[in-house]
Amino acid sequence: MERKTFIKLSSEFMAAPLLAPLSSWVQQEKLKNWAGNIEYSTDNVYYPQSVSEVQELVKKCSKVRALGTRHCFNRIADSKYNLVSTIKMDKVVSLDAHAHTITVEGGIKYGALAPYLHDKGFALHNLASLPHISVAGSIATATHGSGVRNGNLATAVTDLEIVTADGSLIHLSKQREGDKFLAAVVGLGAIGVVTKVTLAVQPTYMMRQNVYLMLPLTQLREHFEQIVSAGYSVSLFTDWQSENINEVWIKSRIDKDTDYNTIQDFYGAKAATRNMHPIAALPAENCTEQMGVPGPWYERLPHFKMGFTPSAGKELQSEYFVPRPNAVDAILAIQRLGKLIGPHLLISEIRTIDADDIWMSPCRHQPSVTIHFTWKQDWPAVSKLLPLIEKELAPFKAKPHWGKLFTMPPQVLASRYEKLPDFKKVLSTYDPESKFQNEFLALNIYNHRSE
Repeated sequence: MERKTFIKLSSEFMAAPLLAPLSSWVQQEKLKNWAGNIEYSTDNVYYPQSVSEVQELVKKCSKVRALGTRHCFNRIADSKYNLVSTIKMDKVVSLDAHAHTITVEGGIKYGALAPYLHDKGFALHNLASLPHISVAGSIATATHGSGVRNGNLATAVTDLEIVTADGSLIHLSKQREGDKFLAAVVGLGAIGVVTKVTLAVQPTYMMRQNVYLMLPLTQLREHFEQIVSAGYSVSLFTDWQSENINEVWIKSRIDKDTDYNTIQDFYGAKAATRNMHPIAALPAENCTEQMGVPGPWYERLPHFKMGFTPSAGKELQSEYFVPRPNAVDAILAIQRLGKLIGPHLLISEIRTIDADDIWMSPCRHQPSVTIHFTWKQDWPAVSKLLPLIEKELAPFKAKPHWGKLFTMPPQVLASRYEKLPDFKKVLSTYDPESKFQNEFLALNIYNHRSE
């Protein structure tokens, strides 16, 4: 989502040997992330429109970070020095109907890509809850949707084009490069600027969405696997304030899954009689269509409509991945914190993600369940709650979402990522001078505080 309107660059500007940062042309507010809780640490923000411009910028800068659609809640994409935004690199490059792949520029948003694919007769395996995020930014942080058989968004990637520290252009293929590819897909922005991504696609499909209200926790304890496997994608929303899950959203493929239009009682939860917002008190006009109404995959998999731009501010987000066999115990552990969490929470969402082989994915070799927290925008209060949550989830070796707020010490992170030493070796190969390193990576990957 764009929170500002930027001026178009003049022809003289475009002819300059290096793309100048926008801040040198117009006085403006400090650039922030979409929620407004992060103010980026530099005014040197560049907006290249081609791979060659990215290469020139990267060669010129001694320190630089790639910036996508600014949907991260922590400083993973921040830099004190230079930022290269890929939001203007948002085109479809090619669609290979025979190979079932599509190649896109890294800055394209899923909200633009999905309807294009559907019109051509194709679909992605999954989408996140918001369609406003970019492809390159999403895969870099292992962003995900839901579904017991659905991997995170990075698992659809088959090829990457990346500008590395010396300005070189490298291509990494899942088939050819093996380990280097698995290191780079969820690359945390540490290997370079992702300029093109090739994604696996499948024939398009239709879906429906049904919502059930007030699922008893006793039913969740006894029938967890059946509940989260009830549709292609299932989300559970709770505020931890009662012995119920507030809402169950079941997204079903019309060609394969159960038709829930005829089911009024779902493990003790009652079918909603109107469209719902994840926060029941809020109006649902911005949410994707429910009540079993059929629609294309891209109009049902996200929780919010493609045409809806989420408002900036008023929330923070945290999320933790736990192994699926530990899901019920982890949920009950958080339930015990309900009275502490409640005053500071907007809503929590529980989702499933399948295992993968990607080195820095929280789901590597681990079918997972995530417990997500959408907080009121009160960082002092949230910062005190996160250590309590992380302590409760410690027996399950929980891993935080890379793009959201956490307080887990770097040595704990290191103990939970078996491939971290190998990942750092790959980083040293492509970025020996640590051009793409920032304070977030220095702390959480290298366990030191200097950038």
